[in-house]
Amino acid sequence: MTDATNNGAPKKALKTSLIAVDERTKRRNAAEARFRAYGVVAIVIAILALIGLVGSILNNGSSAFRQTFITMDVYLDPAKLDKDGSGNLEKIAKVSTFGYAPLIAKSFEKKFEDPNVGVEGLSAKKAAKMISKEGPAEMRRFVLANPEMIGETVSFKFLASGRIDGYFKGRVTMESAKLDKNVSTEQLMLADQLKAEGSLQTSFNMGFLTRADGSENRPEAAGLGVAILGSFYMMIVVLCLTLPIGVAASIYLEEFAPKNWITDIVEVNISNLAAVPSIVFGILGLSIFINFMGLPQSAPIVGGLVLTLMTLPTIIIATRASLKAVPPSIRDAALGVGASKMQAVFHHVLPLAAPGILTGTIIGLAQALGETAPLLLIGMVAFVREFPAAPPEGFFDPAAALPVQVYNWTQRADPAFVERASGAIIVLLVFLLAMNAIAIVLRRRFERRW
Repeated sequence: MTDATNNGAPKKALKTSLIAVDERTKRRNAAEARFRAYGVVAIVIAILALIGLVGSILNNGSSAFRQTFITMDVYLDPAKLDKDGSGNLEKIAKVSTFGYAPLIAKSFEKKFEDPNVGVEGLSAKKAAKMISKEGPAEMRRFVLANPEMIGETVSFKFLASGRIDGYFKGRVTMESAKLDKNVSTEQLMLADQLKAEGSLQTSFNMGFLTRADGSENRPEAAGLGVAILGSFYMMIVVLCLTLPIGVAASIYLEEFAPKNWITDIVEVNISNLAAVPSIVFGILGLSIFINFMGLPQSAPIVGGLVLTLMTLPTIIIATRASLKAVPPSIRDAALGVGASKMQAVFHHVLPLAAPGILTGTIIGLAQALGETAPLLLIGMVAFVREFPAAPPEGFFDPAAALPVQVYNWTQRADPAFVERASGAIIVLLVFLLAMNAIAIVLRRRFERRW
């Protein structure tokens, strides 16, 4: 060491200790503690927001699974339904639902003979309006299916009207009934009497899951049957197209395609397509599948094709990630013992990547199940009363879809449809949670660790 580097000044001893914490360490520990606190607060806020959202949906939609029914004994008067007494089904079918409504009014007249039932100023005709307009239609369907029952007294379990149902669910009160032309306080008083007498009950509404959509005047009769079946048909189309096409494209790009500018362009465009807004695919489906190819609007086949285009990039990206996760040593070992490139991929790599591929496919299907915008553009928002036929004809019949049905109900004026929309959201969430749970189970069941 020279004099130039050593000026002879004594060096100060560093006053540090592994036990005593200096000010700098305190500041660093405080910053780390604050960061952890920020993370905990963010998680708590997210959980509270989720609880609030789910709680609001459950609070508004759980009542959709309960419905008010009125049980009435109705005399199927031959003078109204079979005037000539011939029993000819064609003549009986000519009697419209308007011909069945007076029979319900007569049943109320008989009910009023009970001294405990009846409200002053309420006629049997007005009391009959407590029953849904779907009631006469149900009677007509019953008579056409059982014409031999004409002349008999049959017990029917009718849907109560939307206002009566809302009264027992808290949407309608005596005060609001005074301002509502669709219900009267006398009808609500009679409803209380019928409930005490046992003719009116609120029970589980299986029809919410099995019935078709209802008109503006029949919210109590609206159901998700057509929407559930339409969504199921679309998922079949999406699964049958995206799984083979997506997996085949992924295997080729990841294992066989040469690495050049062409494949680079393809890979970049696949990533870009995964970020394209879903409504763009709806415009594409409208112009190609409906305007150019002439496929029917509001058909599951068109919805399935549009959702296939939207889901393919997601499945390709997930499948390629699963293939990349397989260690290169698996490929090298297979090739080293004499297997061809195709044998190494299909016999060794693909089975090991299968859990990730299945997970990506199910998540892609769950994403497609919840899409609304592209389906609105291809006409699936239309009012559909008839169930689609069995496949393959059913793929071309008009149908609805669960997310579109939610949108449709939120656009209607009657408050009962808001309840129905929240109930449909619950059903949609159940399907999505089930699909994600299946994806997790499959991944845990078949996943292999190296």
